[in-house]
Amino acid sequence: MHINFLIVLVAALVPMLMGFIWYNPKVLGTAWMKAAEVTQEKMKGANMAVIFIMAFIFSFLLAFELQWSVIHQFHVYSMLNHYIDPANPNYSVDVVNYLKEMMDKYGNEFRTFKHGALHGTLAGLFIALPIMGTNALFERKGFKYIAINTGFWIINLALMGGIICAFP
Repeated sequence: MHINFLIVLVAALVPMLMGFIWYNPKVLGTAWMKAAEVTQEKMKGANMAVIFIMAFIFSFLLAFELQWSVIHQFHVYSMLNHYIDPANPNYSVDVVNYLKEMMDKYGNEFRTFKHGALHGTLAGLFIALPIMGTNALFERKGFKYIAINTGFWIINLALMGGIICAFP
């Protein structure tokens, strides 16, 4: 099993592109600014190059980690890792042959956009929402703030998971 870095990079672009749409003043940008208590003056003067570079790095880290959730075949390799490394004393040709046969037969199971989007959505609901919701509560932000931001990440994680899962 290998990591498809090109697809991880493509998936990492999703939040960048979606951010231009989602946080556009004609979509949810104005509502977000009000809910986040951010003004136009506060938005000015930031180093946007650093912000976008860091945002892309964070998106890449998220996409890289998301692949372990959406591609089930990685789990099989992690369970058998001790047996397929020739340098390990537990190495077994039988396990290597079993793994090859199994991956030949089932290696593409659940490798669809739809399946990856399901797991991405679940990650959004059960990881992003609790984290962002907890932070928002302590920041004394309201429901609208939580809904706008977690809605953004749920949709992004669904799209990212779909892309990652659909391309071997």
